[in-house]
Order: sequence, then C-alpha cells, then structure tokens
Amino acid sequence: MLKQITPNLMTEDVDRTIAFYIDHLGFTLKDKYPEQGAAVWAELKRDDVTLMFQSRQSMAEEIPALQDVPIGTSQTFYTVVEDIDALHAELQGKVEIVQAMHTTFYGAKEFSFKDCNGYIFAYAEATSA
Repeated sequence: MLKQITPNLMTEDVDRTIAFYIDHLGFTLKDKYPEQGAAVWAELKRDDVTLMFQSRQSMAEEIPALQDVPIGTSQTFYTVVEDIDALHAELQGKVEIVQAMHTTFYGAKEFSFKDCNGYIFAYAEATSA
C-alpha cells in the first residue's frame, strides 16, 4: 500500500533553496541538517505539500548514480491547489512563470513556474463544469 510521496530534490545550494521557498513560495522550514552551518538537507512544507532538498555531494554519496545527473530535469511536479487565482497573483514577480494561466483539455485551470534550481512546478485547480 502506497501512503505518501515526498520528492527529495537535488540542489547545488540547500540554503539558497530554503530561502527561495520561504521568501517566494510561502513554505516553512520543518527541518534541516546540520542545524548549524551550511545545510546539506532540508525539509520544507506548505499546507499539505512537503518537499525535501539535498546537496548534490550528499545525495551522490548515498546514491552514486545521481552524481552527474542534471538538476532541474525533464519532469514537472503537478500540484493540486485551491484558489489558483490567488496563488498566481501571489507568485507574480517572485518566480519565472514558464506556462501562462490556461484551462486544459482535461478541465483544469493551471500555470507552471520554475524554481531557483530549474525544477518546474505546475499548479492546477479543477474547474467547475
């Protein structure tokens, strides 16, 4: 039985990523390691969404196959949200919008943006029929 998925995303600079997610996306810091000094891992949360970020060096030590993998690879993180218009307005000027707000063929209103590492997040809300 699958119960939860929490992406653990590679970054070159965990502390810069923490600041970006707090300052621009409204996340809060749940935990980081080490607690003092330059972080090599962090867990951030906003509402029901949790993300982890880990330094390239630390992640490659754990999983050597990730050593040379490009950061910000070819996936999107599709995130179901409430009040997409308010979130879109909140993010204007704070992030790079890479796909304008639109209504999809499957009935969702959504937009996509890039984080400070190049990861693409799609925020989507079901539209009423």
